Amino acid sequence: MPKKTLACAVLALTGLSAFAQTSATWTGTWAASPLPHAVNPVQVSPSNSTYRNIVHISIGGNAVRVQLSNEFGTDPLVIGAAHVAISAGGGSSRPGSDRALTFQGKPSATIPAGAFIVSDPVPMQVPPLSDLIVSVYLPEQYIHTMTCHSFADQTNYILKGDATAASNPDNSSPLYSWCFVKGVDVSTSAQDHAASIVTFGDSITDGALSTRDANHRWPDVLAARLQADKRTAHLGVLNEGIGGNRVLHDGYGPSALARFDRDVIAQSGVKYLIILEGINDIGHLKRPENAADKPITADDLIFGLSQLVTRAHQHGIKVFGATLTPYMGAGYSTPEGEQIRQTYNHWIRTSGVFDGVIDFDKVTQDPAHPDTFLPEYDSGDHLHPKDAGYQAMGDAIDLSLFR
Repeated sequence: MPKKTLACAVLALTGLSAFAQTSATWTGTWAASPLPHAVNPVQVSPSNSTYRNIVHISIGGNAVRVQLSNEFGTDPLVIGAAHVAISAGGGSSRPGSDRALTFQGKPSATIPAGAFIVSDPVPMQVPPLSDLIVSVYLPEQYIHTMTCHSFADQTNYILKGDATAASNPDNSSPLYSWCFVKGVDVSTSAQDHAASIVTFGDSITDGALSTRDANHRWPDVLAARLQADKRTAHLGVLNEGIGGNRVLHDGYGPSALARFDRDVIAQSGVKYLIILEGINDIGHLKRPENAADKPITADDLIFGLSQLVTRAHQHGIKVFGATLTPYMGAGYSTPEGEQIRQTYNHWIRTSGVFDGVIDFDKVTQDPAHPDTFLPEYDSGDHLHPKDAGYQAMGDAIDLSLFR
């Protein structure tokens, strides 16, 4: 090996070792709740493919590490290779930004069924509010269940073979879920006091019916506002919303009570939590899925939320309760459900259980008809906001809650 090449290699290894031994801390900059994702019955396996995920981070940093997940897999998952790069748009990487991920110094790893792994640190400067590409190659193997986050409102890509280092997604198929990646952390110095805010909820937090690839979810709006204020620019935002999620029962994904430790407590650097959950519990009054879906009451929801607050406080996490947005006119709305929503929102506003309140109901309601969305915020289904509604929600959050 030429002396110059050898010197560079030694310097890189020394720098990585020194980095690992510094007082740098890790803070979550992007996250998505993992869910089981069935493999198409006519597809033998999703293996010998590269899953190229595009993720919009919040806080920047001088190094990254990536969390890869097999938490809903029923078999060990072999990761043949994985890379991270800064996106140049459209699934292409910025020249010179691509980095191979390693796991205890090795380029591949096996994730046990039901587990996730964290990559080694990768020194690289990542700007806040930028898009990263996380590419994961799965060699030949049989996979019964994939771990993905469905309904990502983001165009991702599947490429044949090991294309983790490819500069663009040529000859790929589009995928609108994030697969096998569940989080990205960045490093900061201990003096930065960096921390993360988890936004925990259902499809309204997940950003359902917002414009694809535009990052118009209300947590994205919050992240941009935090970055624009030097007093809060050290805070990352982690979106842990799941469409159809409920507080008290499993449905599309585990209940809020069941997934809380994984999606909130275990997040890197979490200091704050915003909870917007309960509208799907109320909606099931009209069409219960099974006999276990006994009619819920406002007291049931209050009990469930109180449990989440207690568990967060045990870990020193401040909790902000968000009122439920209007839903009359939605497919599963009922007068009984509306009464529960009103009672529940009143409790959020007045109980003193939370460390602060974010009144999304007041922000999005039609003053002439407070049980319905303001028309200019309504996506059309009377349940989910459109981009303007998500913008109003993100703009309504008082940033002094986080100072």
